[in-house]
Amino acid sequence: MPEPSPESSSTPAFPTPPPEGLASKVFFGQDGLRAGWSLLLYTAFGFMIWYPLGIVVVLVGGFREGSYSPQSVALGELVSFAAVYGAALAMARLERLPAGVYGLPLGLAFGRRFWQGILLGLCEVSSLLGLISAFGGYSFGNLAVHGTGLLGWGLLWAAAFVLVGFSEEFMFRGYVQYTLTRGIGFWPAAVCLSVVFGASHLGNPGEGVVGALNVAVTGLVFAFVLKRTGNLWLAVGWHAAFDFGETFLFSVPDSGNVFDHHLSNAVLQGPAWLTGGSVGPEGSVFSFLTLGIGALATHFLFPANKQPTGQLQRTTTA
Repeated sequence: MPEPSPESSSTPAFPTPPPEGLASKVFFGQDGLRAGWSLLLYTAFGFMIWYPLGIVVVLVGGFREGSYSPQSVALGELVSFAAVYGAALAMARLERLPAGVYGLPLGLAFGRRFWQGILLGLCEVSSLLGLISAFGGYSFGNLAVHGTGLLGWGLLWAAAFVLVGFSEEFMFRGYVQYTLTRGIGFWPAAVCLSVVFGASHLGNPGEGVVGALNVAVTGLVFAFVLKRTGNLWLAVGWHAAFDFGETFLFSVPDSGNVFDHHLSNAVLQGPAWLTGGSVGPEGSVFSFLTLGIGALATHFLFPANKQPTGQLQRTTTA
Protein backbone atom coordinates (compact mmCIF):
# COMPACT_ATOMS: atom_id res chain seq x y z
CA MET A 1 0.00 0.00 0.00
CA PRO A 2 1.24 3.53 -0.66
CA GLU A 3 3.37 5.35 1.86
CA PRO A 4 1.39 7.61 4.20
CA SER A 5 1.91 11.30 4.64
CA PRO A 6 3.55 12.49 7.87
CA GLU A 7 0.21 13.69 9.18
CA SER A 8 -1.45 10.29 8.62
CA SER A 9 -4.13 9.58 11.18
CA SER A 10 -2.69 6.09 11.69
CA THR A 11 0.27 7.41 13.63
CA PRO A 12 0.14 5.86 17.11
CA ALA A 13 -1.13 8.32 19.68
CA PHE A 14 1.03 7.38 22.64
CA PRO A 15 1.85 10.66 24.37
CA THR A 16 5.45 11.50 23.50
CA PRO A 17 7.47 12.75 26.47
CA PRO A 18 10.02 15.56 26.21
CA PRO A 19 13.03 14.51 24.12
CA GLU A 20 15.53 14.87 26.94
CA GLY A 21 16.27 11.93 29.21
CA LEU A 22 17.47 8.37 28.66
CA ALA A 23 14.03 6.81 29.20
CA SER A 24 12.51 8.97 26.49
CA LYS A 25 15.17 7.96 23.99
CA VAL A 26 14.94 4.26 24.86
CA PHE A 27 11.16 3.87 24.93
CA PHE A 28 9.82 6.57 22.61
CA GLY A 29 10.44 7.70 19.06
CA GLN A 30 8.97 10.53 17.04
CA ASP A 31 5.68 8.62 16.59
CA GLY A 32 5.28 7.41 20.16
CA LEU A 33 6.25 4.13 21.79
CA ARG A 34 8.90 2.40 19.71
CA ALA A 35 7.85 -0.58 17.60
CA GLY A 36 9.86 -3.10 19.62
CA TRP A 37 8.22 -2.16 22.90
CA SER A 38 4.79 -2.20 21.25
CA LEU A 39 5.45 -5.75 20.05
CA LEU A 40 6.54 -6.86 23.52
CA LEU A 41 3.34 -5.47 25.02
CA TYR A 42 1.27 -7.09 22.28
CA THR A 43 2.94 -10.47 22.86
CA ALA A 44 2.33 -10.22 26.61
CA PHE A 45 -1.36 -9.42 26.06
CA GLY A 46 -1.62 -12.32 23.62
CA PHE A 47 -0.25 -14.86 26.10
CA MET A 48 -2.49 -13.48 28.84
CA ILE A 49 -5.49 -14.30 26.64
CA TRP A 50 -4.26 -17.49 24.99
CA TYR A 51 -3.10 -19.43 28.04
CA PRO A 52 -6.26 -19.33 30.21
CA LEU A 53 -8.56 -19.60 27.20
CA GLY A 54 -6.65 -22.64 26.00
CA ILE A 55 -7.04 -24.30 29.39
CA VAL A 56 -10.79 -23.65 29.35
CA VAL A 57 -11.15 -25.10 25.85
CA VAL A 58 -9.20 -28.24 26.79
CA LEU A 59 -11.17 -28.81 30.00
CA VAL A 60 -14.63 -27.83 28.81
CA GLY A 61 -14.54 -28.13 25.04
CA GLY A 62 -12.74 -31.44 24.84
CA PHE A 63 -10.02 -30.14 22.51
CA ARG A 64 -7.36 -32.77 21.86
CA GLU A 65 -3.92 -31.81 20.57
CA GLY A 66 -3.15 -33.75 17.39
CA SER A 67 -6.78 -34.36 16.47
CA TYR A 68 -7.52 -33.94 12.78
CA SER A 69 -11.27 -33.37 12.91
CA PRO A 70 -12.77 -30.04 11.77
CA GLN A 71 -14.12 -29.44 15.29
CA SER A 72 -10.67 -29.68 16.87
CA VAL A 73 -9.07 -27.55 14.16
CA ALA A 74 -11.78 -24.91 14.59
CA LEU A 75 -11.39 -24.81 18.38
CA GLY A 76 -7.62 -24.49 18.19
CA GLU A 77 -7.77 -21.71 15.61
CA LEU A 78 -10.52 -19.91 17.52
CA VAL A 79 -8.29 -19.75 20.59
CA SER A 80 -5.36 -18.50 18.50
CA PHE A 81 -7.43 -15.83 16.79
CA ALA A 82 -8.98 -14.71 20.08
CA ALA A 83 -5.48 -14.26 21.50
CA VAL A 84 -3.94 -12.33 18.59
CA TYR A 85 -7.01 -10.19 17.90
CA GLY A 86 -7.83 -9.60 21.57
CA ALA A 87 -4.26 -8.42 22.15
CA ALA A 88 -4.64 -6.07 19.16
CA LEU A 89 -7.82 -4.62 20.68
CA ALA A 90 -5.89 -3.90 23.88
CA MET A 91 -3.12 -2.21 21.89
CA ALA A 92 -5.68 -0.20 19.94
CA ARG A 93 -6.85 1.31 23.23
CA LEU A 94 -3.28 2.14 24.21
CA GLU A 95 -2.38 3.52 20.79
CA ARG A 96 -5.72 5.34 20.53
CA LEU A 97 -6.43 3.85 17.11
CA PRO A 98 -9.41 2.07 15.59
CA ALA A 99 -8.66 -1.66 15.59
CA GLY A 100 -9.45 -1.82 11.87
CA VAL A 101 -6.14 -0.14 11.07
CA TYR A 102 -4.44 -3.44 11.90
CA GLY A 103 -6.02 -5.14 8.90
CA LEU A 104 -9.59 -6.28 9.66
CA PRO A 105 -11.93 -3.28 9.47
CA LEU A 106 -15.32 -4.51 10.65
CA GLY A 107 -17.18 -2.33 8.16
CA LEU A 108 -15.80 -4.54 5.37
CA ALA A 109 -16.45 -7.86 7.15
CA PHE A 110 -17.33 -10.68 4.73
CA GLY A 111 -17.85 -8.18 1.95
CA ARG A 112 -16.74 -8.15 -1.67
CA ARG A 113 -13.02 -8.53 -0.96
CA PHE A 114 -13.58 -11.64 1.14
CA TRP A 115 -15.57 -13.38 -1.59
CA GLN A 116 -13.07 -12.34 -4.23
CA GLY A 117 -10.48 -14.05 -2.05
CA ILE A 118 -12.63 -17.18 -1.86
CA LEU A 119 -12.79 -17.26 -5.67
CA LEU A 120 -9.03 -16.72 -6.06
CA GLY A 121 -8.25 -19.45 -3.52
CA LEU A 122 -10.52 -21.98 -5.23
CA CYS A 123 -9.07 -21.08 -8.62
CA GLU A 124 -5.51 -21.50 -7.35
CA VAL A 125 -6.02 -24.88 -5.68
CA SER A 126 -8.05 -26.18 -8.65
CA SER A 127 -5.35 -25.07 -11.09
CA LEU A 128 -2.65 -26.66 -8.94
CA LEU A 129 -4.41 -30.04 -8.69
CA GLY A 130 -5.34 -29.81 -12.36
CA LEU A 131 -1.68 -29.46 -13.34
CA ILE A 132 -0.62 -32.32 -11.08
CA SER A 133 -3.43 -34.48 -12.51
CA ALA A 134 -2.46 -33.61 -16.08
CA PHE A 135 0.98 -35.16 -15.42
CA GLY A 136 -0.57 -38.26 -13.86
CA GLY A 137 0.08 -37.34 -10.24
CA TYR A 138 -3.44 -37.07 -8.87
CA SER A 139 -6.53 -39.28 -8.89
CA PHE A 140 -9.79 -38.18 -7.25
CA GLY A 141 -10.88 -41.71 -6.30
CA ASN A 142 -14.34 -42.62 -5.03
CA LEU A 143 -16.43 -40.58 -2.61
CA ALA A 144 -15.55 -41.06 1.07
CA VAL A 145 -18.67 -39.30 2.42
CA HIS A 146 -22.23 -39.41 1.12
CA GLY A 147 -25.64 -37.79 1.55
CA THR A 148 -26.08 -35.47 4.50
CA GLY A 149 -22.56 -36.31 5.67
CA LEU A 150 -21.15 -34.70 2.54
CA LEU A 151 -22.89 -31.40 3.26
CA GLY A 152 -22.27 -31.57 6.99
CA TRP A 153 -18.54 -32.26 6.83
CA GLY A 154 -18.15 -29.75 4.02
CA LEU A 155 -19.73 -26.99 6.09
CA LEU A 156 -17.70 -27.91 9.16
CA TRP A 157 -14.44 -27.80 7.20
CA ALA A 158 -15.44 -24.53 5.54
CA ALA A 159 -16.04 -22.93 8.96
CA ALA A 160 -12.81 -24.40 10.35
CA PHE A 161 -10.71 -23.02 7.51
CA VAL A 162 -12.29 -19.58 7.70
CA LEU A 163 -11.00 -19.57 11.29
CA VAL A 164 -7.59 -20.73 10.03
CA GLY A 165 -7.61 -17.80 7.61
CA PHE A 166 -8.44 -15.34 10.37
CA SER A 167 -5.93 -16.78 12.81
CA GLU A 168 -2.91 -17.14 10.54
CA GLU A 169 -3.45 -14.00 8.49
CA PHE A 170 -3.89 -11.77 11.53
CA MET A 171 -1.06 -13.48 13.42
CA PHE A 172 1.47 -12.91 10.63
CA ARG A 173 0.05 -9.96 8.66
CA GLY A 174 -2.10 -8.10 11.19
CA TYR A 175 -0.88 -6.16 14.20
CA VAL A 176 2.70 -7.45 13.98
CA GLN A 177 3.00 -6.46 10.30
CA TYR A 178 1.55 -3.04 11.10
CA THR A 179 3.95 -2.42 13.98
CA LEU A 180 7.08 -3.79 12.28
CA THR A 181 6.24 -1.57 9.33
CA ARG A 182 6.56 1.41 11.69
CA GLY A 183 10.02 0.24 12.64
CA ILE A 184 11.64 -1.18 9.50
CA GLY A 185 9.26 -0.58 6.58
CA PHE A 186 6.58 -2.69 4.92
CA TRP A 187 8.57 -5.12 2.79
CA PRO A 188 11.38 -5.86 5.27
CA ALA A 189 8.64 -6.62 7.82
CA ALA A 190 6.77 -8.80 5.31
CA VAL A 191 9.92 -10.78 4.45
CA CYS A 192 10.77 -11.40 8.11
CA LEU A 193 7.24 -12.50 8.98
CA SER A 194 6.93 -14.71 5.87
CA VAL A 195 10.12 -16.55 6.85
CA VAL A 196 8.67 -17.12 10.33
CA PHE A 197 5.36 -18.15 8.73
CA GLY A 198 7.12 -20.81 6.66
CA ALA A 199 9.31 -22.04 9.52
CA SER A 200 6.27 -22.41 11.79
CA HIS A 201 4.93 -25.13 9.48
CA LEU A 202 8.04 -27.30 9.81
CA GLY A 203 6.56 -28.83 12.96
CA ASN A 204 3.73 -30.42 10.96
CA PRO A 205 4.08 -34.24 10.68
CA GLY A 206 4.63 -34.52 6.92
CA GLU A 207 6.05 -31.06 6.22
CA GLY A 208 9.38 -30.57 4.42
CA VAL A 209 11.78 -27.80 3.45
CA VAL A 210 10.20 -27.26 0.01
CA GLY A 211 6.73 -27.07 1.55
CA ALA A 212 7.88 -24.59 4.19
CA LEU A 213 9.53 -22.48 1.47
CA ASN A 214 6.25 -22.51 -0.43
CA VAL A 215 4.43 -21.32 2.72
CA ALA A 216 6.95 -18.48 3.05
CA VAL A 217 6.34 -17.45 -0.57
CA THR A 218 2.61 -17.65 0.09
CA GLY A 219 3.14 -15.21 2.97
CA LEU A 220 4.83 -12.77 0.59
CA VAL A 221 1.96 -13.08 -1.89
CA PHE A 222 -0.56 -12.38 0.86
CA ALA A 223 1.54 -9.41 2.01
CA PHE A 224 1.31 -8.13 -1.57
CA VAL A 225 -2.46 -8.62 -1.41
CA LEU A 226 -2.51 -6.61 1.83
CA LYS A 227 -0.49 -3.81 0.27
CA ARG A 228 -2.73 -3.62 -2.79
CA THR A 229 -6.12 -3.92 -1.07
CA GLY A 230 -5.32 -2.10 2.20
CA ASN A 231 -6.70 -4.83 4.50
CA LEU A 232 -6.69 -8.58 5.15
CA TRP A 233 -10.18 -9.54 4.02
CA LEU A 234 -9.18 -10.80 0.59
CA ALA A 235 -6.20 -12.71 2.03
CA VAL A 236 -8.42 -14.36 4.67
CA GLY A 237 -10.83 -15.59 1.99
CA TRP A 238 -8.02 -16.76 -0.30
CA HIS A 239 -6.25 -18.59 2.54
CA ALA A 240 -9.46 -20.27 3.75
CA ALA A 241 -10.56 -21.38 0.27
CA PHE A 242 -7.17 -22.83 -0.67
CA ASP A 243 -6.95 -24.89 2.52
CA PHE A 244 -10.58 -26.02 2.15
CA GLY A 245 -9.86 -27.10 -1.43
CA GLU A 246 -6.80 -29.11 -0.45
CA THR A 247 -8.30 -30.77 2.61
CA PHE A 248 -11.93 -31.39 1.69
CA LEU A 249 -12.60 -30.90 -2.02
CA PHE A 250 -9.46 -32.59 -3.38
CA SER A 251 -8.74 -34.65 -0.22
CA VAL A 252 -4.93 -34.30 -0.25
CA PRO A 253 -2.41 -33.47 2.49
CA ASP A 254 -2.37 -29.83 3.61
CA SER A 255 1.11 -28.66 4.68
CA GLY A 256 1.93 -32.23 5.70
CA ASN A 257 -1.33 -32.81 7.59
CA VAL A 258 -3.84 -35.46 6.47
CA PHE A 259 -7.19 -34.46 7.98
CA ASP A 260 -10.25 -36.60 8.67
CA HIS A 261 -13.65 -36.56 6.94
CA HIS A 262 -12.59 -35.46 3.46
CA LEU A 263 -14.64 -35.76 0.29
CA SER A 264 -12.92 -38.61 -1.53
CA ASN A 265 -10.29 -41.34 -1.30
CA ALA A 266 -7.91 -39.35 -3.48
CA VAL A 267 -4.42 -40.58 -4.37
CA LEU A 268 -1.22 -38.65 -5.10
CA GLN A 269 1.22 -40.75 -7.11
CA GLY A 270 4.52 -40.00 -8.74
CA PRO A 271 7.73 -38.13 -7.90
CA ALA A 272 7.78 -35.63 -5.04
CA TRP A 273 8.63 -32.74 -7.37
CA LEU A 274 5.25 -33.30 -9.02
CA THR A 275 2.98 -34.27 -6.12
CA GLY A 276 4.80 -32.72 -3.17
CA GLY A 277 5.16 -36.11 -1.49
CA SER A 278 4.13 -36.18 2.16
CA VAL A 279 3.82 -32.37 2.15
CA GLY A 280 1.00 -32.46 -0.37
CA PRO A 281 0.52 -30.17 -3.38
CA GLU A 282 2.21 -27.26 -1.56
CA GLY A 283 5.48 -29.15 -2.06
CA SER A 284 4.96 -29.47 -5.83
CA VAL A 285 6.94 -27.31 -8.25
CA PHE A 286 3.61 -26.32 -9.78
CA SER A 287 2.62 -24.65 -6.51
CA PHE A 288 5.23 -21.94 -7.07
CA LEU A 289 3.82 -21.45 -10.57
CA THR A 290 0.24 -21.05 -9.37
CA LEU A 291 1.37 -18.67 -6.61
CA GLY A 292 3.13 -16.57 -9.23
CA ILE A 293 -0.04 -16.50 -11.33
CA GLY A 294 -1.99 -15.47 -8.23
CA ALA A 295 0.43 -12.62 -7.57
CA LEU A 296 0.15 -11.52 -11.20
CA ALA A 297 -3.65 -11.62 -10.98
CA THR A 298 -3.47 -9.47 -7.84
CA HIS A 299 -1.28 -6.97 -9.68
CA PHE A 300 -3.81 -6.51 -12.48
CA LEU A 301 -7.03 -6.88 -10.47
CA PHE A 302 -6.00 -4.51 -7.67
CA PRO A 303 -3.78 -1.78 -9.13
CA ALA A 304 -1.74 0.42 -6.83
CA ASN A 305 -3.67 3.49 -5.74
CA LYS A 306 -1.61 6.55 -4.90
CA GLN A 307 -4.45 8.16 -2.99
CA PRO A 308 -6.50 5.34 -1.39
CA THR A 309 -9.69 6.27 0.38
CA GLY A 310 -11.57 4.68 3.24
CA GLN A 311 -8.59 2.91 4.81
CA LEU A 312 -6.12 4.11 7.37
CA GLN A 313 -2.60 3.77 6.11
CA ARG A 314 0.29 1.99 7.74
CA THR A 315 3.14 4.12 8.95
CA THR A 316 6.75 3.54 8.00
CA THR A 317 8.57 5.90 10.29
CA ALA A 318 11.10 4.50 12.75
